[in-house]
Amino acid sequence: MRLVLHSEIPEDAALGRQWNELVLQMGRPEVFYTYEWALAVSRAYCESITPLLMLAYDGSSLVGLSALATDRKRQQAFFLAGATADYGDLVCLDAWRQELVSSVLAELRSRSIPVLVLANLPADSATAGIVTRAGGHKVFSRPAYRCSQIQLRSAEQRQSVLRLVRQRGRRLKTPKVPVSVDHLRSWEEIAPALPGFYNCHIERFRATGRISNLASPQRRRFLTELAELLSPFGWITLRQLRLAERPIAWSYSFEFARHWFYYLPTFDTNFGGYSPGFSLLLQLIEEACESEETDFVDLGLGDEGYKNRLATTVRETLHITGTSSAAECLRVAARYHAATAIKSSPRLERAVRRLLGRPSAASVQA
Repeated sequence: MRLVLHSEIPEDAALGRQWNELVLQMGRPEVFYTYEWALAVSRAYCESITPLLMLAYDGSSLVGLSALATDRKRQQAFFLAGATADYGDLVCLDAWRQELVSSVLAELRSRSIPVLVLANLPADSATAGIVTRAGGHKVFSRPAYRCSQIQLRSAEQRQSVLRLVRQRGRRLKTPKVPVSVDHLRSWEEIAPALPGFYNCHIERFRATGRISNLASPQRRRFLTELAELLSPFGWITLRQLRLAERPIAWSYSFEFARHWFYYLPTFDTNFGGYSPGFSLLLQLIEEACESEETDFVDLGLGDEGYKNRLATTVRETLHITGTSSAAECLRVAARYHAATAIKSSPRLERAVRRLLGRPSAASVQA
């Protein structure tokens, strides 16, 4: 295996084709692993992170890649897409994974980058076990998220989910005005709808005393770049629920490698009593049930109750920290266990939040 390193994501169509062909050969391909996702992150966050792309070749064939980034002080390496993606992994076939992981870790040591953070690595990925067993690094692995999924691999599963969706759909409160859903797929359709989508997301969070990540210009630029890059492949759909002519809910979602991904929803809080966001999600699931090209719907990170009511299975992710320092590894583990202990006691959590001057979850929701 021969490594070729880049400190940027090259604007190279040929590389993009090779990259995505490799993604599609993985056991669990995800849109988050694509060349377009990495390129959108690189363009949007170029002022705050430095890409560290490692391309692995067997002769002239691309057999693996690791799309990482480093902070400005080069004290930590992490998935380039870590702040934007629901899953992160090295891209390669399993036959090359052991060698790729070893090469990546060796390269980080040679560059004196002491810490590697792999956030939201799927627990079912072979990468997790290989990194944990790798020599030269002390590793701390902890659970991260449970991602709700709806399996649609058989006619029986589709019919079961459809019955559930239609049952819940009848319970929704709907206004007595025309309701329609737009499916915006081309860049020319998506671009004009994005400002309204962004503004509603920001206002929805503000209404509950929180700050939307879309308040960040970098985050908005990323989503704009991503939509433009993915739309030619048909991998993105911005669904827009309208009452008469007024958009009141949106779902920024993906259709990739036989599964749909419910990524970023929002709705106009002025119409919250009509449950527009949930209505749009039910519409998406029903469409997926009717598509023979869809094996499952992934509802993404987060343990929200509405996802649990619809899910038929879950996929778990891990947060892995690898470091050359045993002391640093112990500090990471201690922080995690302390935070877990605090969260398990509401009284202790409230006390800590008062000490730190942070609002409790209950007060934010009130």
